[in-house]
Amino acid sequence: LPITNPTVCERELCVFAFQTLGVMNEAADEIATGAQVVDLLVSMCRSALESPRKVVIFEPYPSVVDPNDPQMLAFNPRKKNYDRVMKALDSITSIREMTQAPYLEIKKQMDKQDPLAHPLLQWVISSNRSHIVKLPVNRQLKFMHTPHQFLLLSSPPAKESNFRAAKKLFGSTFAFHGSHIENWHSILRNGLVVASNTRLQLHGAMYGSGIYLSPLSSISFGYSGMNKKQKVSAKDEPASSSKGSNTLQSQKKGQQSQFLQSRNLKCIALCEVITSPDLHKHGEIWVVPNTDHVCTRFFFVYEDGQVGDTSINTQEGGIHKEILRVIGNQTATG
Repeated sequence: LPITNPTVCERELCVFAFQTLGVMNEAADEIATGAQVVDLLVSMCRSALESPRKVVIFEPYPSVVDPNDPQMLAFNPRKKNYDRVMKALDSITSIREMTQAPYLEIKKQMDKQDPLAHPLLQWVISSNRSHIVKLPVNRQLKFMHTPHQFLLLSSPPAKESNFRAAKKLFGSTFAFHGSHIENWHSILRNGLVVASNTRLQLHGAMYGSGIYLSPLSSISFGYSGMNKKQKVSAKDEPASSSKGSNTLQSQKKGQQSQFLQSRNLKCIALCEVITSPDLHKHGEIWVVPNTDHVCTRFFFVYEDGQVGDTSINTQEGGIHKEILRVIGNQTATG
């Protein structure tokens, strides 16, 4: 059977075994090597928790063993306490904002401020089922106008294998998927799902049931909640482009460029999609009924004041070529 990242079984016994046997100890390495990824995961968690739709989208709810009583769950999906999770999240945020100290020092500070803060942070990291890596500058897509670019592979091996088989038959292309930042806590743990006609649906499923994509950045930015006033086309940008000032800003903030300083994140994913007869194209809105035919590849994050170029079309030769150049062999989609 294909092995996926460890995940927390709903049964409480599994949670105890998972946390008390030290399966999560690798969280230390994660924090040391992927500070920006950790900050992104925490921000997504917070956005879901602050949402009026939290009962639907803050899913999964944390399963965390009580450090003072290892026989009990401090955070239990069967007895949800959103305020207590938020309190622990606030402690994580305040300490991560104040310091770039080594991991053990951060853990010590968190334990002092709130005994549930660090266990919650471990859960946020270890429950993420996706492979997220910050892209180095030379592998970034310049036309996306943000320094916050990630390789995002959110499909389990079995799905990736189905995708490869379908790709051999039908070929593939790329399209954007826009979803509000509050939805990504769940997407990273449950994958992209068909939300049409479920409680998860936020927009009308005008073209039927499926995952909605678009080759146009302008359409997907709309779904991600990006303020229309902020959107600027590359052609309209002044000489001192926002891209330059964003890069400068992120350098000023230091290498970690922590997202926690922003409460207004927008994001957009770039997906690879199978060009089979099942792909329904309604002008620039594409609908994919089969979840096995869409795989996330890239994830772009925009902070306060950052703008995305609304004139990107993934079907343009130059854009498509650049995406393929950056992907290289990273996704192993064959």
